[in-house]
Amino acid sequence: MRLKPYAWLPRPLRWFARVVTVLLAIAVVLTGVLVFTVRQSFPQLEGTIRLPGLTGNVEIYRDKYGIPHIYADTSEDLFLAQGFVHAQDRFWEMDFRRHVTAGRLSELFGPATLDSDKAIRTMGWRHVAAQELPLLTDRTRRFLDSYAKGVNGWIAANPNASERSLEYSILKVQNGASNPEPWAPLDSISWLKAMAWDLRSNLEDEIDRALALTVLPPERVAQLYPGYPYEKHEPIVTRGTIDQDRFDQTAEPRARQELGTGEEALAQAAKALGAVPSTIGAADREGLGSNSWVVSGEHTKSGKPILANDPHLSAQLPSVWYQVGLHCRKLSAACPFDVTGFSFSGVPGVVIGHNHRIAWGFTNLGPDVADLFLEKVSGDTYLYQGEQVPLKTRRERIQVAGESPVTITVRSTRHGPLVNEVMGQVKPSGEANAVALSWTALMPGRTADAIFELNEARDWHEFRAAAALFEVPAQNLVYADTAGNIGYQAPGRIPVRKAGDGTVPVPGWTGEYDWYTAPIPYDQLPSVRNPEEGYVVTANNAVIDPRRYRPLLTEDWSHGYRSQRILGLLREEIDKGKVDVEAMARIQADDRNLFAERLVPSLMAVDLAGPSKEARALLDGWDGSQDVGSAAAAYFNAVWRHLLELTFHDDLPEGAWPNGGDRWYEVVSALLDDPDDPFWDDTRTEEVTERRDDILRQALASAYQELKELLGEDVKAWRWGDLHTLTLTHGSLGTSGIAPIEALFNRGPLAAPGGKDAVNANGWNVQEGYAVTTVASMRMIVNLADLDKSRWINLTGASGHAFHDNYWDQAELWARDELLPMRSDRESVTKAAVHVLRLRP
Repeated sequence: MRLKPYAWLPRPLRWFARVVTVLLAIAVVLTGVLVFTVRQSFPQLEGTIRLPGLTGNVEIYRDKYGIPHIYADTSEDLFLAQGFVHAQDRFWEMDFRRHVTAGRLSELFGPATLDSDKAIRTMGWRHVAAQELPLLTDRTRRFLDSYAKGVNGWIAANPNASERSLEYSILKVQNGASNPEPWAPLDSISWLKAMAWDLRSNLEDEIDRALALTVLPPERVAQLYPGYPYEKHEPIVTRGTIDQDRFDQTAEPRARQELGTGEEALAQAAKALGAVPSTIGAADREGLGSNSWVVSGEHTKSGKPILANDPHLSAQLPSVWYQVGLHCRKLSAACPFDVTGFSFSGVPGVVIGHNHRIAWGFTNLGPDVADLFLEKVSGDTYLYQGEQVPLKTRRERIQVAGESPVTITVRSTRHGPLVNEVMGQVKPSGEANAVALSWTALMPGRTADAIFELNEARDWHEFRAAAALFEVPAQNLVYADTAGNIGYQAPGRIPVRKAGDGTVPVPGWTGEYDWYTAPIPYDQLPSVRNPEEGYVVTANNAVIDPRRYRPLLTEDWSHGYRSQRILGLLREEIDKGKVDVEAMARIQADDRNLFAERLVPSLMAVDLAGPSKEARALLDGWDGSQDVGSAAAAYFNAVWRHLLELTFHDDLPEGAWPNGGDRWYEVVSALLDDPDDPFWDDTRTEEVTERRDDILRQALASAYQELKELLGEDVKAWRWGDLHTLTLTHGSLGTSGIAPIEALFNRGPLAAPGGKDAVNANGWNVQEGYAVTTVASMRMIVNLADLDKSRWINLTGASGHAFHDNYWDQAELWARDELLPMRSDRESVTKAAVHVLRLRP
């Protein structure tokens, strides 16, 4: 006798069991559908594919991490294949990026992204990119065309949403939009504008100063913006000056200029502030940075240089970088490329890496390349030097998914587009009623040419010629070659101002703060080849002491904590013996907080009672290391967070609150020497005047209370890695607000060591908690003695396809500060290959 299903259950439970069974069956079916849909978009990695546009055969070798090395006989075939491979792994990312840079996100996501589109259309990124295209060399345009053909070959071979990526399947269900248009060279060039915007230097500081000046007198605002500490933190270039209209690393200034005390600059700022709107606002923004350094063969075990680089950018999934090798089978003038490194999906070539002769790395130079001009607009005209001048206008029509199109009118003065109507943090008042943005990235240039020239360069002179074309964003470039040379070059289009220093918004109607037509000449920018100390270190620190260099680069450098730590560690390694790749990797992984040695003694000296005293004991003897298991690091960073809030929230508008970067190290360091400084007093407690120790004591207690609630009562069990975590968030759908969709694409959290101004710069913002916001987006160490023994790691993985094996397979290695072999020799590439794909005409 067969029992009916669930007959053994009590009658009230039978119905419930049947419902559960049905739901489980549906879940299994849906899971199967999801798996099938996801896998449909996984790229073909083996076999043979016919690809229109090729003139010869191409081979693509991938290792177990999915990193491709492409071999071809012509440059055009090489970049055509790169376009195909980028599209295989990252086309959604590429398509999303071109919608960003064109101000067309609302076509995909509806009105939620309309403000972003309005801002980008107003700045006109794509308009500027269109003006750049004819300025590029015929060769560059051929390579861009070839790359686009490769991308379009992939699009044509994958006509269905499910064949392209999971994102397209979701988008099709959401709003029916899933058919991408063909790729064009303009799409590649436009992405460079997005990178320039991310690295736009001090625009936020300019707004924050103006904000602070609305509530504080100039002398107190000066305390919040201390100058670069040249006496304790070395600049990148320590010798040389401009001589006979060129930078000469052996020359000395005829008369050393004295650094100002700050009063003069403040007076200028206060004068300009007479026309600065009192209601300018700024969204708090965590700064971005990078580390790169190079050591000559005199200090290395191999006798040849070693170059290290780790750019710090916002954390995202997939990583902004894509690892690739581009190899001409036989090097010739027609096919000169044999380059391995990090590329941008959507852009041909390699941005950071090495070829068979040279290696190069980038950090953000951070010059002041953007100014806000306050304008007096009346109708269709604006005031300039006593005359009403017609505004330049253009209309922009923005398509919005699910709604009617939106049309905006973009208006511009001689200084640039009026941005106050589309950027919420830029709000004029007073005499001015509009704000214009001058920014070097809105001037057409030839940065795309620079990528291919760098990839091909064979020596210092060709490298410098290539760097001269890298106009936006301006970067610190470090250099090494197999002949044993090392060097540094500061490139970029950096404006020369008629007056002012770029630190606050200025009146546009007078003309006195305008930029000269020509920027600082390239040959006058700092440059060093084979410095006598045998190394160059850059970490967003000041480039050169202004007492020996007259042109203004910026007043808003990073304050040199990372660079000085790298210099100290490098000198220690040199003193111990010769440096090797492993020593460079140890420096990259250093997680020490250098400000701890300044702040901890003051914290330990405060009279303290209660349970927070036990927590403070964690800091006794602590060396500042911020590894994931450190209880002391967890407590110190919590104290730092509360100290900044208690000290400055009462004095500053919310938009100017501290983010916790190394500028605030300098600010607080000075305050520690003055127990009665007004910043210590909490103006919200009217009958009490707090002094330094009162605030330090409260910060210690508040930090203890917060960590007790977050991590438990046992202070010795606290871990920095339990607070300081990295969640890898999908660049578009990862913040959709729809939990099931976010779960499909986001990964983590991962415990992360370090902090923003440690060498291992996993940044966090004190206003947002302890979660990681900026990261070493990749790490690379190039061994010029044997390029095939170089090392690298990406933040996530090669693939942009959720659930692919290579979607985030490098992330845990990255979090543990591990590196992978950076293969470039064909024998080692083919030996490590687990997939071989052949492309045929």
